[in-house]
Order: sequence, then C-alpha cells, then structure tokens
Amino acid sequence: MYHERYRAVYSSDPAAQQGRIESIYNELHGQFEFVKPEPASEEDLLLVHGKGHVEYVRAHQIAYEIALLAVGGAIKASEIALKDEPAFGLIRPPGHHASPNSSWGFCYFNNIAVAIEKLRREGKISKVVIVDIDLHYGDGTANIFQGVSEVTYFHPEAWNRQAFLDEISRFLALRKDKVDIVAVSAGFDRHEQDWGGMLKTEDYLTIGKMIKEFAEKACNGERYAVLEGGYNHSVLGKNVKAFLEGMS
Repeated sequence: MYHERYRAVYSSDPAAQQGRIESIYNELHGQFEFVKPEPASEEDLLLVHGKGHVEYVRAHQIAYEIALLAVGGAIKASEIALKDEPAFGLIRPPGHHASPNSSWGFCYFNNIAVAIEKLRREGKISKVVIVDIDLHYGDGTANIFQGVSEVTYFHPEAWNRQAFLDEISRFLALRKDKVDIVAVSAGFDRHEQDWGGMLKTEDYLTIGKMIKEFAEKACNGERYAVLEGGYNHSVLGKNVKAFLEGMS
C-alpha cells in the first residue's frame, strides 16, 4: 500500500523526515505490486480512539490528512491479506504508540489497531496475533487491546541478535491454536546501523519467513505488515525489502 502523500514532510520528527519513504519506495518499486489506498474515515478512527483525541490530531491539518491515509493503508493491507495475499503498508506516520486517547513517539492514530478492529467489528475475523518487531514497545497497541483475549500482542524484548530471533521463533512455535490473521508492526530501527544497533539485514528476511510459516499453519497464510520505525535511510529500504521477500 503506497500513496504519494506519504512522502509529505508533515512534522520535524524523524519518521516524517524527507527521503525516508523514498528510500523504501526506490528499493521496492518494480519488485512488488503497488496499491493506492483511500483515507480512513472518522468512523474508522473512533473504533479505537476517543473523539477528543481525533479532534486533537485534526487541529494539525497536514499531519491529520497524512495520518488518515496511513490508517487507510493499513486497512487496505488487512483486507488484501484476507484474500490470501500477503500485504505491506508502506505508510507513515507510524502508529503503535497511539493509545485510545493519547499518542507520542511520532504516532497519531494506531494504524494496525484500527485495521484489526474494523475487521473484527465487521465479523470477518475474531482471533488475531500481532507481532511487533520495532525497537520500541507498542504501548498504544497493547493499551487498545488490553483485556481483549482474542487479540494477542507480542513484542520481543531480547537485546541480543540471536536471542531476539530465538524469542520470536519460540513465541510462534508455542502457539498451537488457530487464528484468523497475523499482523506485524514492522519497525526496522533494531538494525545494526539504526538506533538499536543489533540486527543484520538478513535477519529481517529470517523474521519474514517465520511470519510466513506461522501464518500458513495458523490461518491459511493470511498475513500483513505495516511500517513503524526505521530511520537510517541508507539501509531502511534494503531491510524492508528483505523482510517482504521473507514474508512473501
């Protein structure tokens, strides 16, 4: 999922930096099919966010418009995933730090949570696994689905490269029950040349393969991911491409 407006610089934070989306687009263009999403509606936002938070973001007009498109991209990716085709939201702003009534960490609305809740309310899915591979814990996603037993949120905490991969593998291997879809908050800021200083590019290929294999066993392959963090433009596109090659 990609829209030209994701290139817009809507704030001064690292996620909105000029050239960030382009660095990914240039690696993926010609390798994957691109789909243009529509903006989410306010009704979509209110599935997980309070009215006051929506109004707060609306006051920042440009950011609000791009954030609506980001949520729309996540929604479209989830819908495509239900048709047995893996999908990726090449979107910004990120979303996993957006809670029902607040947001921080470069986020405005919780893209992945809105997409999941929309499918749940429409009766298209029930049980969901969300794997968050970003450097930072997605407190917003965890807050939104706190107490919702049908939605499992997992964020590996290991601070060693192999231990991190092992933790994901162990989590997926221990899950024997069927789910309806697997969603990934795909942050790339754990890379050895990014803020986390830990993972190699080939590790994202490995993680993508893990997600694919788990989804094929747990939910007939229904899987999608959306972009969260990742800030070193010189390696970001390569990391995303490796992950998508593994996941597809």
